[in-house]
Amino acid sequence: MAKQTEHETRSKQIRNFILRNLIGMLLALPYTWRVPLCGWVMAYIIAPIAGYDKRVRENLALVLPDLPQDEVKRMMRAVPRNVGRTLIEIYSGDEFVARAAAEPLKGEGLAALDEAHAAGRPVILVTGHFGNYDASRAALIARGYRVGALYRPMGAADFNAHYVEAISRIGTPVFPRGRAGLADMVRFLRSGGMLGLLIDQHMGHGVPLSFFGQPAMTALSAAELALKYDALVVPTYAVRRASGLDFDIIIEPPIPHGTAEEMTQALNDSLERLVRQHLDQWFWIHRRWK
Repeated sequence: MAKQTEHETRSKQIRNFILRNLIGMLLALPYTWRVPLCGWVMAYIIAPIAGYDKRVRENLALVLPDLPQDEVKRMMRAVPRNVGRTLIEIYSGDEFVARAAAEPLKGEGLAALDEAHAAGRPVILVTGHFGNYDASRAALIARGYRVGALYRPMGAADFNAHYVEAISRIGTPVFPRGRAGLADMVRFLRSGGMLGLLIDQHMGHGVPLSFFGQPAMTALSAAELALKYDALVVPTYAVRRASGLDFDIIIEPPIPHGTAEEMTQALNDSLERLVRQHLDQWFWIHRRWK
């Protein structure tokens, strides 16, 4: 992994300082005000400064080169708006959980999920940085499912500490990706727990699988865990509705067991299908293709 330059480190520190103070101020507002306001601030103030506009443009140019320029410009504001909404929702604790818990579960995979839960069979719940990826976890926990989460630690230790605190208020246990959380995560899974994880970030140790027609380094961990511990693999998503505050919680049919590569490609395909239907809800600000 390339060492960060002093400029990059300083930029992250400044960005984290701004976000922490922004979050603190917004949490003093009513929920229905703070969520759209954080979306606006992220879209019109933070995104241009942080370089998110450029990243959205570059990602779209790579995988959707025929997208009209008017749509690209709309996405440059709509994508960070969803990111901002997601950020403050995660920090809103009980208010966010209550909103997600009120949503009905939908989708053809719900019966299989209930069956696995009743039988105590481990489940890997796979999603992406889409809509609000923690809304489905909150909705499932509220209905009595034992759902843990695997998360990727933030680069800045101080920001990571309060981020972990925030996602823990939505539900526990949470496990850091890597050796630190591996043993506890495996014990939880083998006990019949459901483990939620995201598969749509660039992983240097992954394999090049197709996502939007381009090779994207993708971790095989979800499929490998499922094969090792005979776990069900279920794609789950929370699609943000037009209100900007509510979600459709979607439980897709389980991915059949096969090779780890086949299963992971099926997960990529599942996410791609949904993103194509709701382009502005995926985090195009990530460096997915390198």
